[in-house]
Amino acid sequence: MRVTYVGQSQAKSGESERLRQFLLSVVLPAVRSSPGCESCLILQSEDDPTRFVAIEVWSSVEAHRASIKNIPAEGIREYMNLVAVPPTGGYYRTL
Repeated sequence: MRVTYVGQSQAKSGESERLRQFLLSVVLPAVRSSPGCESCLILQSEDDPTRFVAIEVWSSVEAHRASIKNIPAEGIREYMNLVAVPPTGGYYRTL
């Protein structure tokens, strides 16, 4: 069943540009090349540039969960060093 995953991240103070670059150069290519990914957008808030949202459309929840393996462990560590709080997210279905 097709699902949309909406994920939110907030950069640490002074790390917005580094997080933006990381999302564009590491996360976006890994997600888009994963089996089952139909589309992926990464957005940065106009009001608060520390806030980012990813909107990913997947063929299934399982495909999304499997895609995490496409991001190297060192990439996950780098990401966690750039964010102020752990990321949040959830799955949505189209009505």
